[in-house]
Amino acid sequence: MSCPTLEPATLPVCPGLFYATPARDGILSRIRIPGGIINSQQGHAIAQFAEGFGEGYVHVTNRANLQIRKIQGITPEVLTTLQNVGLAATLTEVDHLRNIMASPTAGIDSLELIDTRPLVRELDAYICEHPELKGLSPKFSVAFDGGGAVSICEQKNEVVFRAMSLSDDWGLVENNIYFQLILGDATNILLKPEECLSVVVAIAQVYLDNVDQTLARKPRLKHIMQDKGVEWYLQQAERYLAFSLLKRLKPTLDKSINPQKYHHLGVHPQQQPGFSYIGIILPLGQLLTKQLHYLTDLAQTYGNGTLRLTPWQNLLISDIPNSSIPHVKDEIERLGLHWNANHIQSSLVACTGKTGCASSATDTKGQALALADYLNKHITLDVPVKIHFSGCPKSCAYHGKSDITLLGTLFEKNKTLVEGYHIYVGDQEQAFGRKLYTNVCIAELPHRILQMLRVYQIKRAEFDESLGEFTNRYTIAKLRQLFDEEGQ
Repeated sequence: MSCPTLEPATLPVCPGLFYATPARDGILSRIRIPGGIINSQQGHAIAQFAEGFGEGYVHVTNRANLQIRKIQGITPEVLTTLQNVGLAATLTEVDHLRNIMASPTAGIDSLELIDTRPLVRELDAYICEHPELKGLSPKFSVAFDGGGAVSICEQKNEVVFRAMSLSDDWGLVENNIYFQLILGDATNILLKPEECLSVVVAIAQVYLDNVDQTLARKPRLKHIMQDKGVEWYLQQAERYLAFSLLKRLKPTLDKSINPQKYHHLGVHPQQQPGFSYIGIILPLGQLLTKQLHYLTDLAQTYGNGTLRLTPWQNLLISDIPNSSIPHVKDEIERLGLHWNANHIQSSLVACTGKTGCASSATDTKGQALALADYLNKHITLDVPVKIHFSGCPKSCAYHGKSDITLLGTLFEKNKTLVEGYHIYVGDQEQAFGRKLYTNVCIAELPHRILQMLRVYQIKRAEFDESLGEFTNRYTIAKLRQLFDEEGQ
């Protein structure tokens, strides 16, 4: 284990623990949680860290990391303590690398094909033993999807391993379970589970061979593949492998993904008979340290003592006896938290906002919570509606499809510069969807969104039609007419 040190950040970097990363609201620390799973000892250690050196809360990120803002007074001894409980990289040089992502229901999902937790542990152990990997882009990212109900394939990652099952005539691996490697435009490469680590290592080595390590801003893996071509990249990777990747290409593979929507929230039976997991909503990913302490104890008392963080910025408690589920629900609600996927906060996403980021035009988090409070008082949702607040066009908080996207802006009203949002709707190819309204001021925003939700609930074609699907059936002019009529 290398000795922890505190170094000034050499920008641009992704936040970690072993260097000071300044943000608008102070120093930012991010704790890598491979696969998103922490045990009870780690849960209490994180809470104590945030209490002692932060402001009494943590955030779950969209990579299932834990992020602590406004850090002050942290010392190398504190970092050693975090290392000792497995919460910080044993090799400080690689602490900046992105978290290894996996489904939060790995090992308990009743529909999964393979438990990916051993693969996550294997890759994390390799990273922590190889200092040369510090030369990778901070955004070099790997994900393992076990093929279950809770899929992470739609999350942004540069290297994805997706479990699949084929009929006997493929004759590939025992039980016909293998991994589909998704790398750039190459999506049909088949791998045995035991080959995944060597493939990640080969991909990383090709990157290191072809990038100037003295660059402050290193290119992303996808940019190298765009420049040189995926086939060239695969050929280079084969130099470090005992088999040919190109010979594993299978052009007829099914690339469709059919996850169960919002299966990471609420109560769901596990593959282990008699046990269930419960997904808990964290408002915009935030968790007070007293809540973290309590949930950790709850998981220890009624589950297996672990908390599972999700890339949707929520968490799960697993391995709860079915007879204890009603009591656990009550305890969650006593904390002021919710577990029902239809709650407005279940799919509400916001970036840091102007309080923590100079790029943001608006106070996204504060305004998102105010919107949620308003909507909870005026409407009951029967299906989840995904609302995304973004303070600038970079869309740091969320890169997927939303039903409603709100892009922060500053504009002049009555000769005064005010905060507001452009409103976008629909699952379109554009970055934010289709622009419905421009320059909606903060005071008008809650009622405008309420109008949209009311019209959607009345006029949707089917009960489970999403708001995004609903808006896609109409022109922008027709949508404005429908929504404005509701407001009259």
